[in-house]
Amino acid sequence: MDNLQIATPEIFLLAATCAVLVVGLFTKATSNTVYWLSQLTLVITLMMSISQLGSDTMTGFSGAYTVDSLSASLKTWLLVVAIGIFLYSRDYVGARKIQRSEYFVLGLFAVSGMMIMVSATHMLTVYLGLELLALSQYAMVALHRDNGRAAEAAMKYFVLGALASGMLLYGMSMIYGASGSLDLNVISDILAGNGDVMSTERTIGARFGLTFLIVGIAFKLGAVPFHMWVPDVYEGAPTSVTMFISTAPKIAAFAMLIRLLVGGLETLNADWQQMLAIMAALSVVVGNLIAIAQTNIKRMLAYSTISHVGFLLLGIVGATNDGYSAAMFYAITYAFTTLAAFGVLLAISREGFEAEELSDLAGLGKRNTLLATVMMLAMISLAGVPPAVGFYAKLSVLQAAVNAGFTWLAILAVIMSVIGAFYYLRIIKLMFFDDPVDTTDVRPAGDVTAGLAVNGFAVIALGIAPGFIMGACIAAFA
Repeated sequence: MDNLQIATPEIFLLAATCAVLVVGLFTKATSNTVYWLSQLTLVITLMMSISQLGSDTMTGFSGAYTVDSLSASLKTWLLVVAIGIFLYSRDYVGARKIQRSEYFVLGLFAVSGMMIMVSATHMLTVYLGLELLALSQYAMVALHRDNGRAAEAAMKYFVLGALASGMLLYGMSMIYGASGSLDLNVISDILAGNGDVMSTERTIGARFGLTFLIVGIAFKLGAVPFHMWVPDVYEGAPTSVTMFISTAPKIAAFAMLIRLLVGGLETLNADWQQMLAIMAALSVVVGNLIAIAQTNIKRMLAYSTISHVGFLLLGIVGATNDGYSAAMFYAITYAFTTLAAFGVLLAISREGFEAEELSDLAGLGKRNTLLATVMMLAMISLAGVPPAVGFYAKLSVLQAAVNAGFTWLAILAVIMSVIGAFYYLRIIKLMFFDDPVDTTDVRPAGDVTAGLAVNGFAVIALGIAPGFIMGACIAAFA
């Protein structure tokens, strides 16, 4: 009974998703029924997750599943972001030849996978959640059936994603061979020397397994040098799907990183710190430098994502609780900020027109001041300019890196962040100082406008008073 109790949100979400799938078979393609049912499902699941906040750590399913302050917090923010994604996507998928019921159902299945990843404390459970998320995303990228670019992006994503999953699985099998267990808590005890199983040869085997785990996680995060899928998939996928891939799954990937490296393999931190430090350095350099040359805004945001993954890794590199808290704060606030940016792109797109080039944003301030303001707030936050939340997020991970002795990495990240500010500020200049190329009125639906306004306000409010989320992040690792 306890097993079912700790997984109540996930069980409800999966059952409701199956019900929504059946309802979708009997509704017209133009109907919003599936959308409203999907949002209702997410809201009820969110309430269930909120009820778990502040409760004691509970484990179930023979230790394979855990509900603690980390999982309860991350699930809550995941669901809030998912509600925003569905809100901004509704009119976009409705105006195109995208099966809207399939989009929302696949989105719900992906959210289920993310929630499983967040609570998983067993390698098989981690893999189960990851594959549920990944398979849903492959299908979502290919949903725009008449679009050749979307089909190409889906194929690249599928092939490289399968390769990453194979690497991850191989790493898990090697760690199992070394420790004799797939339970992350048991593995942690054995590696710490609390069991009589480990020998020098087995420790070497665990280190080899760790290397493959890092490769698999880096693929999922989009960190250099395993980033090759990110620009092509971001550009080729429908914008609503790009928004999905670039926001909530980053929170889930962070959770997977923490569960595997901190929950199970923290004893080997001397090994994974060096690997993560190199990936963080390469990601901030490659992401920021290549983004400057982009004219396609989705491709530019893809390279921006790569640089932000580098910043996220900065917090984890130090292997301290302060660093983990800072990285968690970064993952959550990055998802909110990117959600606002893609929300604006979806709002100015319409049937027969995709807002994909930088020139499509020219003069947006004259066409719709609110949308231009929200986009501006998102850009200054991504650039790390105060008082937006991105400034505090970057400051906290940089502090954690310096305190852990990675000063060189923090200095490199600051230099690259200053260089990267160029391509964010260029968008603000285009929106407010250039004349519009397209003079069509931009009038998104009332609820979308309200959602974007709240989203933009949150980016500034959380920057001025970050304690609301930061307190929860610190508590998660206390």
